[in-house]
Amino acid sequence: MTSPLYFPRRRFLSLTAQGLTGLSTALFLGSCGDQPTSNTSPAVIPNASNTASNTPKTAAIDLGIKTKVFRVGYQSAGDLVRARKVLEKRLEPLGVNVEWAQFAQGPQLMEAMNVGKIDFGAVGESPPIFAQAAGADIVYVIGTKNTPLTGRASIIAVPPESTIQKVEDIKGQEVYFQKGSASHYFIVRALQEVGLTIKDIKVKSAPTVETRGAFIEGKIPVWVAGDPHYAIAEDLGRIRVIKDSVGLDSPGAYYVARKPFALENLGLLKVVIEELQTLDQWSEANRGEVTEILTRELKLKPSVAKKIVSRRTFAGRRGLTPQLVKEQQRVADLFFDEKVIPKKIDIKDALLSPEIYSAITPPELLKEA
Repeated sequence: MTSPLYFPRRRFLSLTAQGLTGLSTALFLGSCGDQPTSNTSPAVIPNASNTASNTPKTAAIDLGIKTKVFRVGYQSAGDLVRARKVLEKRLEPLGVNVEWAQFAQGPQLMEAMNVGKIDFGAVGESPPIFAQAAGADIVYVIGTKNTPLTGRASIIAVPPESTIQKVEDIKGQEVYFQKGSASHYFIVRALQEVGLTIKDIKVKSAPTVETRGAFIEGKIPVWVAGDPHYAIAEDLGRIRVIKDSVGLDSPGAYYVARKPFALENLGLLKVVIEELQTLDQWSEANRGEVTEILTRELKLKPSVAKKIVSRRTFAGRRGLTPQLVKEQQRVADLFFDEKVIPKKIDIKDALLSPEIYSAITPPELLKEA
């Protein structure tokens, strides 16, 4: 269920000027008050295997579920998991109530997780890195498979009448995006490709949902955004894309959890990963119905929702393999090298053990590409 609760603004990440200072959006949490997260009689997933070993080798992995309330964050761009109620169908029979909280973007979601307001949520590759740099006790749960078409929905754009033609031309310009979001990595890499750095632009940080109107009115010179905002501007004929993020080597999105919650509810995470994978397969086979869901849930014109779905890839989940960890570490290292975050971080510090991932992740998702 979802009921709005005002969550006051706060400075989450005390980073450098290139970090997540100046978050400007209040967070609206759905029923995210303090909830009990443990129970003396944990639920157990039927047929769950407890044979996988952990360190020490004599300790069996507990795939039980201790929580009675699963608090999940989602972004204002929408969430098919919530719309299809796939988690409720699996977890409520196990005695777990699912509560949803909406956030402007990934950084705000990670902020709420850091202060214990939510347990789990989906974000791009960048927000967990900024959260880890700020000391958040989080773990990566599952990744997302990419395809050669991944990235079509993320763009650097200008108004149609702008004289800017290519990425090189944005040097010295005001560029609007949410610091600490996936757009942050996108713009850093796009600039790097043409021999520029983040210091060569004037960064203006704000959630995309807040800047869309101004961009459509021609008041923002350069906009780093994604769907559904991109599709809305496109439908109005008020956008010209100078670059998308196809081929810019993002590891993709992740589902992330509070570490203490994850360790107490490994059985729940196993169920969730299974449902996420199944939902991706369903979505790929039912794009027309996905379009209808987005039209309804986001109150979009059908033509706009159709554009969004045409750019989405439902390639499925990707386990936390050594290769994926290496790719995510590369992103973290780039942020440090570019002085976007103040200290070097090790992605491995935000991981569960390989034995746990093997126990909660379908084997086919742990195979290297």
